[in-house]
Amino acid sequence: MARARADLRRQAGGADGIPRALRVAGLTKEFPSDAGTIVALDGVDLTIAPGEFVSVLGPSGCGKSTMMTIMAGLDAPTGGEVTIGDRPVTGPLLEAGVMFQRDLLLDWRSCEDNVLLQFQMRGLATAPHRERARELLEMVGMSRFARRFPRELSGGMRQRVAICRALVHRPPLLFMDEPFGALDALTRESLNAELGGLAARAGTSVLFVTHGIDEAAFLADRVVVMSPRPGRIVGEVRIELPRPRPAEVREDPEFVAYTGRLRRMLAHERRDGEPAAAGSRAAGSRAAGTGEAASDV
Repeated sequence: MARARADLRRQAGGADGIPRALRVAGLTKEFPSDAGTIVALDGVDLTIAPGEFVSVLGPSGCGKSTMMTIMAGLDAPTGGEVTIGDRPVTGPLLEAGVMFQRDLLLDWRSCEDNVLLQFQMRGLATAPHRERARELLEMVGMSRFARRFPRELSGGMRQRVAICRALVHRPPLLFMDEPFGALDALTRESLNAELGGLAARAGTSVLFVTHGIDEAAFLADRVVVMSPRPGRIVGEVRIELPRPRPAEVREDPEFVAYTGRLRRMLAHERRDGEPAAAGSRAAGSRAAGTGEAASDV
């Protein structure tokens, strides 16, 4: 862990281990296909400041998840660069936390031991960190289930454990790819509130990918909106409301105005976008004639 923290300090250009900023510049990503080259991302520029929570909002297939995996160092771009401070990101950011759409808990491990997997994957003893794991489980209302197994939990409970696992090593950066998308509305709102509180208290920089307009606005300092494929950032909205936010803020006229603005931006992009044609450098007549569209990326 000490070596991993030192690596991140070198990338950040600072002695405190906190990234000065995470940036992408001119980011492009292309995939080959039978119909031609699919352009998933085209010239994306984005900066996330230390401690900033940024939500990424856009239609299915616009490249949101692809952008996140590249920024986390889990995939390589076709063009452009990702940097922390003045250092390029060339591989996985070991000190970052990552959450995907599935909780990815191991069924044969208890909740507490799933959380502690972060340290075992790094070849570290878990005993010194067990209290930290229990503290997080307490924060999300899961302390009574610490010794239970994933098969005994509901979907929302499983995602609470996954949040703890992503935060247990105190990551300065957290990447989240629609982690609550499969949950019911009430559970999703509850987890939004818990995540917002945890991230704000820890001062963690977060990149949060979502389809949910209310979710994006509720959690973020700033919401960026992406176009249909090829994915570009076409606008952003700063949410000038204090974080963390109570559930009641969704009824605040100012919050409603923010979500209305985001909704109009997305509607404009859907109306003007041509994802099948724009997303391929060679959208051949065969695809156009049969109505086949390129697969989501």
